[in-house]
Amino acid sequence: MASPPPLPTSDPEHHHHTFSSIGKAGKSSGEIEGMDLPLLNNGHRQSNNYSVAAAILPFLFPALGGLLYGYDIGATSSATINIKSAVSSGVSWYDLSSVQIGLITSGSLYGALIGSIMAFNVADFLGRRRELMVSAASYIIGALITTLAPSFAIMVIGRFIYGIGIGLAMHAAPMYIAETAACEIRGRLISLKEFFIVTGMVLGYVVGSVLVDVNAGWRYMYATATPFAVIMGIGMWWLPASPRWILLRAIQGKGNMQDLQEYAIYCLRRLRGEAINNSATQEVEEILVELSYISEEGEATFGEMFQGKCLKALVIGAGIVLFQQITGQPSVLYYAASIFQTAGFSAASDATKASIFLGLIKLIMTGVAVLIVDKLGRRPLLLGGVSGMVVSLFLMGSFYTYLGNVPAVAVAALLLYVGCYQISFGPIGWLMISEIFPLRLRGRGLSLAVLVNFSANALVAFSFSPLETLLGAGILFFIFGGIAVASLVFIYFIVPETKGLTLEEIEAKLL
Repeated sequence: MASPPPLPTSDPEHHHHTFSSIGKAGKSSGEIEGMDLPLLNNGHRQSNNYSVAAAILPFLFPALGGLLYGYDIGATSSATINIKSAVSSGVSWYDLSSVQIGLITSGSLYGALIGSIMAFNVADFLGRRRELMVSAASYIIGALITTLAPSFAIMVIGRFIYGIGIGLAMHAAPMYIAETAACEIRGRLISLKEFFIVTGMVLGYVVGSVLVDVNAGWRYMYATATPFAVIMGIGMWWLPASPRWILLRAIQGKGNMQDLQEYAIYCLRRLRGEAINNSATQEVEEILVELSYISEEGEATFGEMFQGKCLKALVIGAGIVLFQQITGQPSVLYYAASIFQTAGFSAASDATKASIFLGLIKLIMTGVAVLIVDKLGRRPLLLGGVSGMVVSLFLMGSFYTYLGNVPAVAVAALLLYVGCYQISFGPIGWLMISEIFPLRLRGRGLSLAVLVNFSANALVAFSFSPLETLLGAGILFFIFGGIAVASLVFIYFIVPETKGLTLEEIEAKLL
């Protein structure tokens, strides 16, 4: 591979070390999403050859941010049990109140909310790569503080810092993957990030079940996240910046156009290997042509988020992640153990084992979504999966209202719900918000969508118990079912199909 061009002094994401060719490492001919490709007679784009191997590392390191998010969910379920034990907590302050346990559990959620807000202001300045490096640092610092915490207050601070890493990772990872993946496999890769989240949850459940009775086991549970965060940080330091983000900065006058264009070509070659050497320049020029309409526009303002095509994108993206949460996903999983117990499965009396079982189902169904999302498209999976969720929620409501003597109904409804969620809202929600926003507004738009996601998650988590007490489980599940019906209407009339389109073509579709 040719030696890199001189890096512009104003380049915001240049590497301070010399990169070696990655083609020999098995990552040749990867495809960067969004480059204009030759049109066939039927109007569809003909892709250059791309290698799956070339897509591995630009996907893997950002996706570790999702794995660490899922791991935190799984590990915390066991960590809170361990730390409350007079025998196994290993601390003198084990006698924690329900409010204190709630702060440990939700501390990372509060941090994620703050991370989402931070992303709105710093994402476009830092760039996708550096934001993920900051996320990895937050993961490391938060995990270590939590692990070594000498008191409850310090532990909550560690959980909060870890949560900031979650908020930044869930914002930047889908953007980096979307901007560096071939449009033919973009949906598959971003859906695979959801697979990593679920894998992290299962890993957390497994580690937690092993350590739940170990003295101070909660410290080891949280410490386990550290090596993954270190790998993520080193990986993002090694990877190049998103060529699209570099070109956006160039067009906005954030550096010398020629220097930044040469650096974008260099990053593109690093991401796709030797096979693109002859066409990298052409593809970068094509991106510049596609982005030329914003050449005289400055950075996005807050007001612009609620105007024109960005408002349309915000309605689509925020709507999907809002429905993703308010259709009751946290609440349904909350009932998993009791449903299995009612059905007479003795092994399911252990909530951890039930969680592992459901986690494996989530993994399998997410794997199915990964395989078919770029073949069937986003809308069919959303419409089909959410329809199954509607059926399952009404079945669950019926069980708690009329069919209490037929536990098989509840078990079937639970499994149907988990499976349908994982082929629809689970992966497609994150996929759509990474695709739908215009480039100039993508960083801030996606931060608002992530903020909506975590805020709705907190709302459902905190309102569930009082609503259950007030209305009863049956009525509550019927309400979730009604919301799921509303989400079907939203998907059918509002959400566009983005399969096989470049990010620029999706943007044009919103005009």
